[in-house]
Amino acid sequence: MQMMNAAVFTGPGRIALDRKPVPVPGPGEALVRVTMTTICGTDVHILKGEYPVVPGLTIGHEPVGVIAELGAGVEGYEVGQRVVVGAITPCGQCHSCLEAHQSQCGGHAMGGWRFGNTIDGCQAEFVRVPFAMANLAPIPDELSDEQVLMCPDIMSTGFGGAENGAIRIGDTVAVFAQGPIGLCATAGARLRGASRIIAIDTVPARLEMAKRLGADHVVDFRTTDPVQVILDYTDGQGADVTIEALGTQQTFESCLRALRPGGTLSSLGVYSGKLHLPLDAFAAGLGDHKLVTTLCPGGKHRMRRLINIVASGRIDLRPLVTHRFPLEKIEEAYELFANQRDGVLKVAILP
Repeated sequence: MQMMNAAVFTGPGRIALDRKPVPVPGPGEALVRVTMTTICGTDVHILKGEYPVVPGLTIGHEPVGVIAELGAGVEGYEVGQRVVVGAITPCGQCHSCLEAHQSQCGGHAMGGWRFGNTIDGCQAEFVRVPFAMANLAPIPDELSDEQVLMCPDIMSTGFGGAENGAIRIGDTVAVFAQGPIGLCATAGARLRGASRIIAIDTVPARLEMAKRLGADHVVDFRTTDPVQVILDYTDGQGADVTIEALGTQQTFESCLRALRPGGTLSSLGVYSGKLHLPLDAFAAGLGDHKLVTTLCPGGKHRMRRLINIVASGRIDLRPLVTHRFPLEKIEEAYELFANQRDGVLKVAILP
């Protein structure tokens, strides 16, 4: 039996390198040799025990790699082909998928999120991809792995927040938190045609990166009240769209208070515990506000569209990769990323 290295959740506070059998693809599946992946904030929630997964599960949901083997019935692909696989792997055939809610595949919340959640993920040398024909997106030869590394999750999620916020040309948009997801939401707001983008964070390097990706104004909320800044910029009306990209009560509430009547709050955060709606900011439910949530859109056509944007040169997310680790040092990578040390934004993991 061929064995491989894999990052495995062993219990709260512990993700460790282990040896596991290389998966065998079944009908409709593909085996992908992972050439590059990364660590997500959701993986940190798993590490801390804030999101439950089965001990022994391989973690990770952002694979870039090469097809190593194709299961029976998979057509249109070949062994040796470079591919991106989305963090969300829809079947493409169920009611939710056919209603264009692929992230909720199977008809239950987050059903499309399988890697590192309900099946073994991709922080490993190999990953088995379900519903391969719905999820393998070829990578053009001219693009490097690092250029498309953000497509499976943070680019799709951040852009999804801008898309679901229904940003229109000329809108004022405020993005609360400029971690990797928030930075992609900032870039997505620019691509959607927002004329004024206000980025909020506390880390100077992240605020500088937000400017590079399209923010017109940046606010350090340790020293300045971002809600007041947004109200001042909009003559007291509030932003057309606010995007919450952290998952805390404070940022959610600030998004609501900075929103104009009739505006849209687009929520990307993963929340722990209870989330409260302040009645004054919510206008007691009578402010014509829209609240929308987004789980990373997946599937091969979503990945194809994101790859096209990268290939066009309209966005370059390589500067978000601040650190690189071999898979053998995955525990060191988690320690750095979970504690947000050394200016980390995203880490590239190379099996």
